[in-house]
Amino acid sequence: MKVRRTMVTILMADDDDDDSILVQEALRESQLSIELCIVKNGEDLMDYLHNRGRYTDKNIAPRPGLILLDLNMPKKNGIEVLKDIKNDPNLRRIPVIVLTTSEAQGDIYHTYDLGANSFIVKPEKFACLVDVMKTIGKYWFEIVELPLELVGDENEQNLNQSSSN
Repeated sequence: MKVRRTMVTILMADDDDDDSILVQEALRESQLSIELCIVKNGEDLMDYLHNRGRYTDKNIAPRPGLILLDLNMPKKNGIEVLKDIKNDPNLRRIPVIVLTTSEAQGDIYHTYDLGANSFIVKPEKFACLVDVMKTIGKYWFEIVELPLELVGDENEQNLNQSSSN
């Protein structure tokens, strides 16, 4: 199993401060080398991804390796954002996990139709949330192969470029 040598960024879009804090704590307890960046609405999420407005500095807004997306957000909801991400050739490779309180079958079908990679109902118990974050981290950053642009592993990128010469 491969182990990443650099920190991976997860971008979370959720307007609920309590949920954001719980995910942050769950990631900390899961002991993953992940930087969590949080935005509060769909417009900020798109500004972050396009490095616009307050997100122009890529040190403050690094390209995420994964997006955790709530569906119910102000300004631009999760469905609209997911559609924008998956229709943008520069963004569509970023895995998007819908992490929401909705259990509606319509939401599940619609998000998968738009290209969501996973749909997870937010667990009610903190211990379950820690397990979910561990599983997400293990699966997306240790098991599957992602494009190098998403994992931020410069050493691995340099190694691969050297071996192709």
